[in-house]
Amino acid sequence: SRMVGPSMSSAPVAAVDIGTNSVRLLISGVGVEIRRSVVTGLGKGMARTGRLSADGRSATLEVLSGYRRLMEEAGVAAARAVATSASRDAADGPEFVAEMAGVLGVEPEMIAGAEEAALSYAGATAGLEGEDWVVVDIGGGSTEVIDRTGGASFDVGSVRVTDRFFAERPVPAPRLSEAREWARASLEAEARGMHVVGVAGTWTSLASLEWCLQPYADADVHHTELSAAAVEGWVDQLATLPIEETAALPGLDPARAPVILGGAVVAATCLEVLGADHVLISTHDLLDGVVEGLRS
Repeated sequence: SRMVGPSMSSAPVAAVDIGTNSVRLLISGVGVEIRRSVVTGLGKGMARTGRLSADGRSATLEVLSGYRRLMEEAGVAAARAVATSASRDAADGPEFVAEMAGVLGVEPEMIAGAEEAALSYAGATAGLEGEDWVVVDIGGGSTEVIDRTGGASFDVGSVRVTDRFFAERPVPAPRLSEAREWARASLEAEARGMHVVGVAGTWTSLASLEWCLQPYADADVHHTELSAAAVEGWVDQLATLPIEETAALPGLDPARAPVILGGAVVAATCLEVLGADHVLISTHDLLDGVVEGLRS
């Protein structure tokens, strides 16, 4: 699954992550690293159909085609692409992996949860000193709770909660309570009182909303802290808004408007279950773990 090329440690390397809601790229070793993330909604509606979204498939192929151009322009020597929850679970996942390989020039590997966890932990805690960190990676279809000994994956995520509970907006209070209860029941992590690191788009979007970041920049949210109370506040506020008004909030990528409430519910529930009163946001994650692996 790698592009063959000179094995020079100084040559640029690339990682691609094809997720349930977004497709991401990291090119490292090119001076200023290149990071891209595009919401493609690959797993939208999958809870109902068991198949990938047709719109999501075409959007994903278009994004991968652009990423291939960026990798070629950067002179990438080695690349690895990984496909997570949606491509693993969908009936048409395997055939779509072959299509993606044709467009990207690298065959995406369907990685199991254990490898996903190890890569995410390595990436998220790089540069953090000696705490007992627990990494919480909220995706569209699943959420990983990972410590240094390994991780657990739970079938609860921003897209899954949205598809299941939030067909109408604003969300009536009883429906919001139901979603919270379901998320709580789905996250069987025990309270650890550890220091929580939040990675992926739900956390970075909540931080960006909290600080009204326009335009959004990774550097502005990386290693910032968000209180559990602030996350709870966003759950309450987002539940009162129609999607159009959500999309207009300062600091939010409008493409994330349909699923940010679902993500916020998962985020708040994770902090509650883990007994944490705040979270440290990291913009380094699975992609950084993949890049480290290519370098070593």
